[in-house]
Amino acid sequence: MADKIGKAYAFFDCNASKGDIEEELPFIRECVHTPNELELMFMEGIDSLTSDLELLQIVGESNEVNMRYVMEAKYPNNSNEKTAEELSAILNQVYQSFLSQKREQFRGTIFYKREIMCD
Repeated sequence: MADKIGKAYAFFDCNASKGDIEEELPFIRECVHTPNELELMFMEGIDSLTSDLELLQIVGESNEVNMRYVMEAKYPNNSNEKTAEELSAILNQVYQSFLSQKREQFRGTIFYKREIMCD
């Protein structure tokens, strides 16, 4: 049986450049105590997302597709919800950092598949 891998996606708008965000991400992860096991892929636009077609269809039908940046998180041996919580902490810190300038409208949302528990 394969190990469980939690997955979640963050979509957000920010006026900072992709390079500035990439440079700041290690510090942000450190600030929010992101586990080392959490894999994070950061990209501009959704064109590179291909790993979860069902979720991407839902995202494509929402307004979130118009957001500038995407982060895809994978967290081995954890749930999708726990992965989303870690991603939420990162996204909140992006908003708190110099990357999000005063009075700039910061929009962000997180998507993940909810797991159904069966007895």
